[in-house]
Amino acid sequence: MYNNYNCLAQPLWQNGPVPGEFYNFTGGQTHIQKLPRELTTAGPYGTKHSTAAITTGSSVLGIRYDGGVMLAADTLVSYGSLARYQNIERVFKINKNILLGGSGDFADIQSIKRSIDQKMIEDQCCDDNIEMKPKSLASWMTRVLYNRRSRMNPLYIDVVVGGVDTEGTPYLANVDLRGRSHEDYVIATGFARHLAIPLVREKKPKDRDFTAVEASELIRTCMEVLYYRDTRNISQYTVGVCSANGCGVEGPFQVNENWTFAETIKGY
Repeated sequence: MYNNYNCLAQPLWQNGPVPGEFYNFTGGQTHIQKLPRELTTAGPYGTKHSTAAITTGSSVLGIRYDGGVMLAADTLVSYGSLARYQNIERVFKINKNILLGGSGDFADIQSIKRSIDQKMIEDQCCDDNIEMKPKSLASWMTRVLYNRRSRMNPLYIDVVVGGVDTEGTPYLANVDLRGRSHEDYVIATGFARHLAIPLVREKKPKDRDFTAVEASELIRTCMEVLYYRDTRNISQYTVGVCSANGCGVEGPFQVNENWTFAETIKGY
């Protein structure tokens, strides 16, 4: 009888539901929020998600010392077993208080780094003299990575977040692709978990933190061990240093190679 639904609408029912549609509880007949495109855009064989990393970076090592933190990673990004890109930095300065080191799929590292850079721009636009702190960034990354994991489309990365807060207190944490996080005085990803962490813990003084000189020497030793033992590492690496005086990425440096022991190895 009535072809136009609006002729039935009384003032009490303004912004109410339209027949055959879902009601928006915030009021109004606005469109329901759509799902992300990666969940709805179908390819020729259906919707496809990444199931493995393609171009990968290997270990990242972080050490907390009495005045700040140090992060180190080699400059190799591998394509499978091919040492494809040999001059790629994987330790980044986020702002004057934060360093980020990334391992895993390098495309995903670039993606999350782009999102973080946008957040830094938004902080600058606010111009309220409030900058992101390392603990805040680590907490934000746990939410982002857990959200992607829950949608069955994770970012295949394993990151180290380090820096100092406004009081100058050092902070060092790890966040993995499932959004899990933990803090410690030494953090590592990849093979460095097995090869570097025992070396650092063996040298840890019982009654105090590392000094900057001790941390720097441990970084050099661990990167040398990783170069010898991890087939996805090369001799060139960069080191990020963050203290109350500021943050920066130094290098690249070269491992002190010594292959004279190879003469004693038989059977290879």
